Amino acid sequence: MKPTRATWIKHGLLLLATFFTAMLASTLEPFGRLTVFPELIDGTAPDSWLAVFLLPQYYTHLLQASVTYLLTVPQGLSYSVSFAASLLFILTAHEAGHYVACRIYRVHATLPFFIPTPPVIGPAGTLGAFIKILAPMPSRKAVFDIGVAGPIAGFVALIPVSVIALITMDQLSPAQASMYQSQIYFSDPLYMQGMAWLFGVNLQYAVPNAFYYASWMGLLVTALNLIPSGQLDGGHANYAIFGPVVHRWTGRVAFVLMATFAIVGFWVYNSPSGFLIAVLLGVMLRVGHPRPLDTEPLDMKRRVIAFATLVIFILCFVPFPIRLAY
Repeated sequence: MKPTRATWIKHGLLLLATFFTAMLASTLEPFGRLTVFPELIDGTAPDSWLAVFLLPQYYTHLLQASVTYLLTVPQGLSYSVSFAASLLFILTAHEAGHYVACRIYRVHATLPFFIPTPPVIGPAGTLGAFIKILAPMPSRKAVFDIGVAGPIAGFVALIPVSVIALITMDQLSPAQASMYQSQIYFSDPLYMQGMAWLFGVNLQYAVPNAFYYASWMGLLVTALNLIPSGQLDGGHANYAIFGPVVHRWTGRVAFVLMATFAIVGFWVYNSPSGFLIAVLLGVMLRVGHPRPLDTEPLDMKRRVIAFATLVIFILCFVPFPIRLAY
């Protein structure tokens, strides 16, 4: 069934809304220059429980400052457009991979739903995107192909974005870098470290730009989706290759490992980000995987592709994505 005009408009509006919220998010820490809730930092907020009731007012001020920054600082607007366009290019490629694979197998699926989120409340102004599959999977081959098409397409899309990031990065001297302090540190996956080495960029002394942050978010999204649990993309591939029993147990192992990483990350790096991933995997444990109509095992070609997706996961995954300096 082809999408109707009204459907295209609905999904297009969600895409535009996500583009806008991503632009707003890019003006704020840690991606941009504006401080989040400066009233709580500079001491102008009341030092009492009354500050909780003033949070809506502070948040309104924050959004106003973000919009004003975009409208009055051309360099800031260019930065935000670069970030939002790059991030949505990666997310769109990911979902297009799923959608095209569904069309190939004649599996009825929706267009991508992009999820805009208010800045600060949602990471990078979005919770990503998804397509909803509305028909049974015809075979394990279909489960596998549709599952891995997304992360492979998204990974390919983020390569040119990461290249632009590295060739446009400002490089600091060690002395300058010591003065460039940040309270939030982004851990670089093996992919970014390898690309930086290839282009002669020392990430320790490089100033992150819009393309870097978009690439980093793309790598994080790819890694999370390839975790072999539930109905994540990695879970689909795992189910297609090994069947329901192994799929169920790997989901449990993944949850235990990520819960452990979350505790260690919070204890060592003061970072609560791992708990969000652990909660996601906990939810995945409660979501069953639909059984395909044809359970014929996968061929060798797809097993080779499965190994390639494992390599992509290793290149994208970091156990502690964000570290806090305080």
